[in-house]
Amino acid sequence: MVTGAGGSIGSELCRQIVKHQPKLLVLFEMSEFALYSIDRELQNSGIQVVPVLGSVTNQAKLERIIAEYQIQTVYHAAAYKHVPLMESNPSQAVFVNVLGTKVVADLAEAFQAESFVMISTDKAVNPSNVMGASKRIAEKYVQSLFYKDKKEGGLGTKFITTRFGNVLGSNGSVVPLFTKQIATGGPVTITHQDIIRYFMTIPEACQLVLEAGAMGN
Repeated sequence: MVTGAGGSIGSELCRQIVKHQPKLLVLFEMSEFALYSIDRELQNSGIQVVPVLGSVTNQAKLERIIAEYQIQTVYHAAAYKHVPLMESNPSQAVFVNVLGTKVVADLAEAFQAESFVMISTDKAVNPSNVMGASKRIAEKYVQSLFYKDKKEGGLGTKFITTRFGNVLGSNGSVVPLFTKQIATGGPVTITHQDIIRYFMTIPEACQLVLEAGAMGN
């Protein structure tokens, strides 16, 4: 199951997952159009694709889906990640990024999924904004489940976290903003004149996430 399956990262994860021919792939997504788009794209993939419309904060729905389809691996990509918007709407950042992660991680453990891979952000490192702080709290919660499992013998769900930096072309990425600024004649706004940005493409980023899910301990 991929949460946030219609997003820029989630949808590319889905594209790469189907190449490995799983028995079934559940697309869990809050946006109707985003879910429709990725579901339609994957219809001829040769595997069973199940589109589910819902929020990661909806525990009852997630519980039913995870139990019904006996989910083995969860890639948790659902999140609010736009920094200025989350500054203006901090409660939503906490509700989705923190509580949503808790709901999905708890259910993955309860139904004995093999692995849970959380997709986080470099903004969770010494966070200076609401979005980064919410993702850091989510990381800490997922990490605590790992330590709990380790204390109990280490035979439960593997909890793995990956952090993203600048992903070219992802939703909310700075590159489309720069492109638009250049197209309108500038100026190109940068955070600081001495800043250095390191980028990777969406497929590269998602390949690393899949590798982390397969190899991470």
